Amino acid sequence: MGSFALGLFLWASCGQTAAVDVWPQWRGPTGDSVTSSAALPVRWSPTENVVWKAPLPGWGTSTPAVWGDAVFVTTQDGDTLLVLRLDARTGKIVWQREAAQGTPRRKGPLGNGRFHDEHNMASPSPTTDGLHVWVHFGTGDLACYDFDGAKKWSQNLTAKFGPYSIWWGHANSPVLVGDLLVSACMQDPKGGGKSYVVAHDKLTGKEVWAVERTTGATEEPADAYTTPILHRHDGRTDLIVFGGNVLDAYEPATGKRLWSCSPFTGNRVISGPTLAGDTVYAVQGMKGPLFAVKAGGAADTTKTHVLWKYAGPTPDAASPVAVQGLVYLANNNGIAVCIDAKTGAEVWKERLADAFRATPLVAGNHIYFFAKDGKTIIIEAVRELKVVSRADLGEDVMASPAVIGPHLLLRTKEHLYRIGQ
Repeated sequence: MGSFALGLFLWASCGQTAAVDVWPQWRGPTGDSVTSSAALPVRWSPTENVVWKAPLPGWGTSTPAVWGDAVFVTTQDGDTLLVLRLDARTGKIVWQREAAQGTPRRKGPLGNGRFHDEHNMASPSPTTDGLHVWVHFGTGDLACYDFDGAKKWSQNLTAKFGPYSIWWGHANSPVLVGDLLVSACMQDPKGGGKSYVVAHDKLTGKEVWAVERTTGATEEPADAYTTPILHRHDGRTDLIVFGGNVLDAYEPATGKRLWSCSPFTGNRVISGPTLAGDTVYAVQGMKGPLFAVKAGGAADTTKTHVLWKYAGPTPDAASPVAVQGLVYLANNNGIAVCIDAKTGAEVWKERLADAFRATPLVAGNHIYFFAKDGKTIIIEAVRELKVVSRADLGEDVMASPAVIGPHLLLRTKEHLYRIGQ
């Protein structure tokens, strides 16, 4: 087995072989916010079922990455962009490194990187393979560290590809594909920046390939804050990217475009695509319809691979989650929606909170919805709305969760909590 294939195998299998202590990237081992841990807590408060509570310097909205006893977090403290390793057992900071300096622009004209107030330059999530951790920031700084905190390489993507001209601040997370670290940038070309997908050797930082991603979208509809996902089928792996009103796939080893699907006619997209089986669920930007698209194929699949669309109250931020033939949405205004995965028919919808930003989590037969105000609503993954319990940390939650064994890692604006019982 070659190193590239071996890396793909290890990435695919880590959810089974090390599920108790691995949450290596944004949305977990399988990139879909599904955990194999079925024993997560369903009750907690600021004083109940808190294993530890760790204060974090500055703030950010990135999701922690976990491997064994190492928890990696990125944050912005003033103008300093930091990567931290915490001890998963105690919550204590093992080491802290300055990755870069940067100040989010909060005012002025749109179209050249004005950051939304709800996030900062520590929005992209770290990713790890158990030996190294890779971090990315809204400045374009991309870096690799080993588990002892030694920097192995770093570079700035804006120095190579031009400025981040995305309207509301860059937030795309990198993903590992075998020996490659893949980053995507999708943005308004009028601001002087390019849209592209680029792969670097994960150990050296050497660029392996880069392709310009031209979708025809201009101004804000060209922007996307999404992270690529992987589809393994028929002996191949497709790197799927969503943004600019296009869902398309690339060959990870070369960057060759494999197929594209473009039924979307919306604005910028924040909610990332979700893969369940051979179906991608993607929300058209600016709270547009949810589309179900059959992954795979060749060339333009728009006329052949769109399975259905749902035009109800869709999210503008949180990504869909899918389990047991159902798709769940967490609307920005606090409405949860359950949809039949085969037909697109609405099963139920209900207001569960005031607002959602974080992506829900699937754990066993439970769905966890994380409200912006720190409340969590846990429901059963069935066709009827059945609330199991409610919990509340009393602190704002924007970041999506991570899982470590039978425990949750929840990031608030000021702390990282390990929740367990």
